[in-house]
Amino acid sequence: MSARVVYSITDGVADVRMNRPEKMNALDPAMFAGLTETGKELAANKALRAVVLSGEGKAFSAGLDFMSFQAMADSNVEKLGQGIFEADKDSPANFAQQVAFIWQVLPVPVIAAVHGVAYGGGLQVALGADIRIVAPDARLSILEIKWGLVPDMSGTQLLRHLVRLDVVKELTFTGRVISGKEAVDLGLATRVSENPYEEAMKLAREIASKSPDAIRAGKKLLNASRLLSVEEGLKLEATLQRSIIGQPNQVEAVKANLEKREPQFSEVS
Repeated sequence: MSARVVYSITDGVADVRMNRPEKMNALDPAMFAGLTETGKELAANKALRAVVLSGEGKAFSAGLDFMSFQAMADSNVEKLGQGIFEADKDSPANFAQQVAFIWQVLPVPVIAAVHGVAYGGGLQVALGADIRIVAPDARLSILEIKWGLVPDMSGTQLLRHLVRLDVVKELTFTGRVISGKEAVDLGLATRVSENPYEEAMKLAREIASKSPDAIRAGKKLLNASRLLSVEEGLKLEATLQRSIIGQPNQVEAVKANLEKREPQFSEVS
């Protein structure tokens, strides 16, 4: 586990934190690697139920480390881009895109707790989560235009399912900074909270109390529903339901409800 990203797991809930508070969790190569490595480690954990993703210190993430931009100006840009755009053999996302996209494809729900700023790449990391709980005074921006760039950490593919296209274009073309409250109004975030981290952990524990088979199938189904035809979506819905109905965790959910007790679920197979 990278020192840039630390995590612990309690009762199936992973508490993942970007750990570079002195730089407002700016994304440098070590942070890129740490986020991706952590996501891959968690994906292999069959006991995992939910993830809370946050930033240590005063911010979620201020985006790409300024020194990386300085390197663009001072070094061979083509050489620099080779690592950033290098494809991942196990994903459609390249090295840079994996940092955000890996949370979208993680088998369990991921909740981003956003405070302070989420700029540029930092916002794209938050967009990779399934749910975003933001402080009302948080500041969010698709900031890449400031540096003469477009969002390139899978943000465009994640945004198109969340926010109206004309709104996405305005924010992308201007880099306008919006508050947490406006982010919710626009569909960029799920809800506001004075304490996003505590709210996210509460929600993660609630999710962790449900059947892990149903939660994982639900995320897979809902993610796919954006891309499939109606016919394909209905088939997947039936396939996933057949895969969990009558299985031990589904039976336990029924028994626990009928017996008015807390369920005792097993790991996913």
